[in-house]
Amino acid sequence: MDDAKDLDAADAVSAFGAQSPRMVALSVLERCLLHALPPEVALARLAVNVGAEIDADELAGIAASLHTNDICQRAWLAQVAGMLADRPQILDAIRATAASVCHQSGSDEAPAKIIARLASGFDRASAVSPAASVQLSSLGEEEKLAAATYEIVDWLEQNGLTGGDKDILDIGCGIGRFESALHSKVGRVVGTDISPNMIAIARRRCAGIANVEFHRTTGFDLAAFDDAIFDCVLAVDSFPYLVLAGVAERHFLEVARVLKPEGLTAILNYSYRGSLALDRSDIMRLVGACGIQLIVDGETPFSRWDGTAFLLRRFSGT
Repeated sequence: MDDAKDLDAADAVSAFGAQSPRMVALSVLERCLLHALPPEVALARLAVNVGAEIDADELAGIAASLHTNDICQRAWLAQVAGMLADRPQILDAIRATAASVCHQSGSDEAPAKIIARLASGFDRASAVSPAASVQLSSLGEEEKLAAATYEIVDWLEQNGLTGGDKDILDIGCGIGRFESALHSKVGRVVGTDISPNMIAIARRRCAGIANVEFHRTTGFDLAAFDDAIFDCVLAVDSFPYLVLAGVAERHFLEVARVLKPEGLTAILNYSYRGSLALDRSDIMRLVGACGIQLIVDGETPFSRWDGTAFLLRRFSGT
């Protein structure tokens, strides 16, 4: 689940201090404007970070009240205000979806407990809205989700992760959107997830597609797969939860193990800690330990989504 990586739902109070809900809304909008994020991302972040005491109409008024001399920014604010005013029910749906998954963990909470809680949370989120459960900024609309998905697929193609001879492992496949989008572009796609409800939705979405398969995973490792059997590994918004559960380093080692020599890994969002520098530091430490080369270091190449991209290649012979 994306769109909350700067300002986690459970951390909104600490992130904004003692700011009023109105000031939080203004801060979220200003940050989104600063980074030229899509209006849908702004709406998702408002839903995550601004409490239910402010409804859609009031948030629309806050967006409309912001003043800027930039024509494009004024149009952006008008679009956000219009979306909130015209479809207020979306805000409640996104809030309900986001609230299903807790993005915090106690300092003494064991990985097994965190993973079990996350699995239950994603079961609940996907029951509220399958599309929003994997991308809040889809606003629960399959058309928006598909547009963002295919933009990511285009990026994967441009970076050599597709091809009729390639077998891909998708860690945290969610509702199977990438399996559906990639199956005609690769040899085989294997999706894994900890949520049984998401796996069930994914299987229905991809029913009848011969080169797609799904496996429920423990979330601890990739022990179900042999060494060096995948040409590519894809992890879209799954590593933030591996980081949360304390099993990200183990998965780095596992990714290196299941990749063929020269195989590629795309990690889109490493964490939701709100620090690209910290993510880069962790990844640099891990790639050195795993025999992996970093090719793309925290770029933001997408116009429909605010994900941060890391691309890695396994060294030949490791």
